[in-house]
Amino acid sequence: MNVSLNWLKERLDLGSRSLDEVCDLLTFAGIEVEGLQTAGVQSDQIVVAEIKEAVQHPDADKLKITQVDAGEGQLRQIVCGAKNYQVGDKVPCCLPGADLGGFVIGEAKMRGVESRGMLAAGSEIGLTDKEDGLLILEGDPAVGTLVKDLFDSDTLIEVEITPNRPDLLSHSGLARELAALLHTECSPVEKTHATDTKEDASVAATDSTTCPFYSALSIKGVKVAPSPEWLIKKLESIGLRPINNIVDITNYVLHELGQPLHAFDAAKVSGAINIRQATEGEKFLALDEETYELNENDCLISDENGAALALAGVMGGLDSGVSEGTTDILLESAYFTTSEIRRTSRRLFLTSDSSYRFERGVDPNNVLPASALAAALILEIAGGEASTDTVTAGTLPADLPSVELDVDRLIQLMDHSISLEDASAILTRLGLSKSDGSSWNI
Repeated sequence: MNVSLNWLKERLDLGSRSLDEVCDLLTFAGIEVEGLQTAGVQSDQIVVAEIKEAVQHPDADKLKITQVDAGEGQLRQIVCGAKNYQVGDKVPCCLPGADLGGFVIGEAKMRGVESRGMLAAGSEIGLTDKEDGLLILEGDPAVGTLVKDLFDSDTLIEVEITPNRPDLLSHSGLARELAALLHTECSPVEKTHATDTKEDASVAATDSTTCPFYSALSIKGVKVAPSPEWLIKKLESIGLRPINNIVDITNYVLHELGQPLHAFDAAKVSGAINIRQATEGEKFLALDEETYELNENDCLISDENGAALALAGVMGGLDSGVSEGTTDILLESAYFTTSEIRRTSRRLFLTSDSSYRFERGVDPNNVLPASALAAALILEIAGGEASTDTVTAGTLPADLPSVELDVDRLIQLMDHSISLEDASAILTRLGLSKSDGSSWNI
């Protein structure tokens, strides 16, 4: 699983701890760190420069010779092929010696004209995937300023979560675990959209084995568009490709809380939602544009006409997905049985971020809060009006399997001295509750 260090810091005060110290904490918690990737500008040889002059190259129609002020006391000549700038703009200037991911900038002649560096696009210095000319710097930064000081850098941490710890498959889950070790608290996710829940005939759970609980929230009048910059950066920080604001919000909530969600184009849904078993040999066209042949062990989310909308807990259908023309959506948040989702995913060799979590088990207490968080973000970012009711079918598990922990006995068995008060505080920060005496419900 990919984790953004900056995202983690939003949920947890890590103080002045270094990246190595954070990785040591994760390892101490039993979370294996498999890799690190640093994003953002890293080089000290990339500075702010102001374009003072730009004239046509005498021997190349697509090149211009610029004179830039990089804060060195004299102008620097750089040949540039971009077209989206004008004199007075401030842009990133890669000085000779700047390392761009293994490519080192030097001085060279371009069609016979000396070029002492490179003016850069955001994609060339690790700030964005967009390749649309030079990055025009906003806010009038001083020439000579290190570009890396203008932008937040981030580190992507690749971690391996063992199958018995599905509670760690989110940024909030990891923050909660580290908070317990650091004797501190994590910040809650504050946005929410309050709705009442009601059972209604518009959702029919005919397959209670695979789907014990299903919820759907109607949001009308949304505007599907590119996501705001903060959301794009969030997803890109963990290696995800932004799609549109609705889909991006569901992906954000999944990685924030660990609860998979799915949004259907309501115009593609006829009548009631029906959770049913597939028929032998039934074909399903998924969002990955592949067609899968199902059997009676696979669970489908369909409409009242039987049209398959999603392969339950694994992947949505291409035909019912959100597109630029979508105006009304149905927001799904459900609780699926781990063994059933695992069987379908493995038989079809089809995995997703959703199936990865459902196979291991999601927290039933997050099903409705995740829907409420997504709804609040959709209303804020895409507009629209949400129903006052979240329609549900089935029942969430009332009690998860639990064991009773005797803290006194635990302390006796540990090769570490810890007071009863400290042990109790750690268990409380992990979200565990005390039953009576010195016993805790785990």
